[in-house]
Amino acid sequence: MGLQDLDRSVSTRFARLADDARVQRAAAALEANGIAVLRAADAAEGKRVVLDLIPDGSQVHHGASESLDTTGITHEIETSGRYEDIRSRTWSMDRETQGDEIRRLGASPDFMLGSVHAVTETGSLITASMSGSQLGPYGSGAGQVILVVGTQKIVPDLEEGLRRVQEYAFPLEDARAQAAYGIHSGVNKILIINREITPGRISVVLVDEALGF
Repeated sequence: MGLQDLDRSVSTRFARLADDARVQRAAAALEANGIAVLRAADAAEGKRVVLDLIPDGSQVHHGASESLDTTGITHEIETSGRYEDIRSRTWSMDRETQGDEIRRLGASPDFMLGSVHAVTETGSLITASMSGSQLGPYGSGAGQVILVVGTQKIVPDLEEGLRRVQEYAFPLEDARAQAAYGIHSGVNKILIINREITPGRISVVLVDEALGF
């Protein structure tokens, strides 16, 4: 499934980039809720902004993310040799004999990279997941969280954000999961971050380009 397969009204509602006034409202609300905001004009600038936030040699983890893939951040983390890449390390480990170590490595990395499915103009972040593996690090496990978000994900409020998850992001992610892994996805777990109490822990890079679902 692609954008062309979704109902036109759904695509129009949830795939269109936010105008500058909406982006500024969302950014101001996030900042007021303890979440740092940086802005990038496009995917290439978004990549530069993110990598500038991560010192060489840092322990970095990331989940499967179309936004990270599109910006080239995934490739940089996995191939540059500049970072301790937790995702590649855990994929090479034995699930049966090293399961506990895999779980611990993924739960509390120094840096966790990813995205979200909606950002509200009231300053909340919404992430849905089939397994929930990224939600623990987002919520409290990771030392620092960097989220790369296309501004098409900005919505007025939580109600509209949850609708975006169900009606827009999930069908596209389900199709991706079937193509990539041969399984259906699911909105099994949802994390809503309304405020971050640790200064500087979460950074959101808002990119003025449609990224991910």
